[in-house]
Amino acid sequence: MGAAQRHATTRDLRRGNRSVLLWSLYFDGPLSRQELGARTGLSGTTVSTVTAELLAEGLVVEAGAVDSDGGRPRILLRVAPDRHRVIGVDVGETRVRVELYDLAMNERARVDHPLESGRHDVGPVVERILAGLDEVIAAAAVDRADILGVGVAVSGVVERAGAGEGGALVHGQTFDWHAVPLGRLLREGTATHPGTDLPLHIENGATTLGQAEMWFGAGRGADHAVIALIGSGVGAAVVANGSFYHGATSSAGEWGHTVLQVGGRRCRCGARGCLEAYVGAEGILDRYHQARRGRPAPGADEESALAALIAGAEGSAAARRILDETAVYLGAGIANLVNLFNPRRIILGGWAGLLLGARLLPQIRAAVAGQALRHPYERTSIELCRLGPDAVALGAATLPVERFLAAGGTV
Repeated sequence: MGAAQRHATTRDLRRGNRSVLLWSLYFDGPLSRQELGARTGLSGTTVSTVTAELLAEGLVVEAGAVDSDGGRPRILLRVAPDRHRVIGVDVGETRVRVELYDLAMNERARVDHPLESGRHDVGPVVERILAGLDEVIAAAAVDRADILGVGVAVSGVVERAGAGEGGALVHGQTFDWHAVPLGRLLREGTATHPGTDLPLHIENGATTLGQAEMWFGAGRGADHAVIALIGSGVGAAVVANGSFYHGATSSAGEWGHTVLQVGGRRCRCGARGCLEAYVGAEGILDRYHQARRGRPAPGADEESALAALIAGAEGSAAARRILDETAVYLGAGIANLVNLFNPRRIILGGWAGLLLGARLLPQIRAAVAGQALRHPYERTSIELCRLGPDAVALGAATLPVERFLAAGGTV
C-alpha cells in the first residue's frame, strides 16, 4: 500500500469514527464517554481522542455531569445545537413553507407563501422558495456560513440518475411537471438570492415526512414501517430493514396511484380508480359536493373545507356517509400495504391524514382488519403521525443533517 492509500485509509477511518460518535450523540445524547464506548464499540482511547477533536471544533459541547460509582463524576456530551442551522422547504398543494432550525431541530424562523389553488407553474414555485430562503435567513439573523444546507420536499418522483449538475429532476404528473431541473433552477437564482448558493437536497415529500417520523416520531425503533402522507394528494414512504426503499428509478411509494377501483373516479394523474381519487382531500371534497349536488364555496381552501366537513358530520347524513366510505377506502389501501410489505408500523400523516385519523382511526383499523391477511395484520400497529402537519418541512431539514452526520461533521 502506497503512502497516498495509507493516508486515505487513515482519513476514512477518522471520518468514520467521528460519524459513529456524532450519530450516537445526536440521537441518544447526552452521553458520557464511557457510554459512548459501550454503545459504539469504539475503544476508550478512540472515544477520548475523537471527542476531544469534536469539542475543540465546537461540534460537541458538555451537557452536565452524572455521578459514577465511587469515582469522579462523568461528563455528559451532546451535539452542539447552535453550531449550525438547517432549512426545510415543503412545496405543498396550497403553499410553499420554509422553516429554519437549529441542530436540535428547534424552529427558529418560518414563512409561508401561498400558491394559487390548482396551479403549480414551476417559475412561481421557484420564486417562492427563493424568497422564503431570504426571509428566514434574515429573520433568524444567521450567517449563511453556519447553514449546513437546504432540504426541499416536493410531490412526485425525484430522479437523480442522469440529472447532471442540476442535482435532481422532478416528475410531478399531477402538477404537469416533467423532468423539471429544480436544483438547477434554484441555483440560477443565486445572483439575486444569495441564500441559494447553499447545498441543496431535493426529495419526495412522503419520504421527508417518513424520515422525520423515523428519527423523532412514531417510527422510532421500527425497522419495517410505512409512513402514509395524505393531503390533497396521497403518497407513502416504505422503510425496509431500517432504510427507505426507493425502487429502480426512485418512484417507489406512489401509493396514491395504486388502483382501488378499475374504471372508477378520474384521478388528477389522468388514470381512473386511483386511491388518491377516493381518500385524498380533493377527492373526498369532490365526492361530498357530488353527494350534495353542490359546488365548493368560492375561495374556500381545502384544509378549512375538510375540517368543516368533519366537524359537521354529526348533523349531516351526507358528510357522515362520505367519511364512513373514506374509512373503508383508506382501510382497503392500508390493507394492501400490510399484505405487500408486512410492516411493523403504519403511520398516518399529512394534514388531511391527521384530520381524518383524529375522527376515523378506529373505523380505519376495523376496515384494515377486515381486508388484510390476518397474520401480518396482527403484527402491525396503525398509528398517527406524532409530529403534526409541519413534519414534511421538518423532514426536509433533516436531509442536510443526515449528510453532516454521515460525513463526521465536515461541511
